[in-house]
Amino acid sequence: MARLFSLLLLACAALPVQADEHTVVVKAAAPQKACVEVEVHGQRAPSMSCLSEKLLPNSNTLNRPPPPLSGAEAVMQRPSNQLGLYNRAALEHRMGNAFGKSVTPQRPPAPAPASPLLPAR
Repeated sequence: MARLFSLLLLACAALPVQADEHTVVVKAAAPQKACVEVEVHGQRAPSMSCLSEKLLPNSNTLNRPPPPLSGAEAVMQRPSNQLGLYNRAALEHRMGNAFGKSVTPQRPPAPAPASPLLPAR
């Protein structure tokens, strides 16, 4: 056992000498602000404030104008009453005071029929 330990010790001592000949030094880029993740009971909990900062748009994105809309996207931006879709305000106006009470819209009372024999007023 002692022999194995001494052999391992000599091998480890020789490694740095050999490593100098073939060592490649890699320089990392400037470190960005790192987010700290914590692991508790096997579940990771990332730093929400750091992630929120990373999701903020950078300054050149804020100053850029929005891209032009395609034809289909422009149609989707139109109001619902221009597209012929349901519109609650228009329905309330059409139904009048019968909205929510009846399925027939509010109508003015029918005029009394005029007699052909009496002169018009």
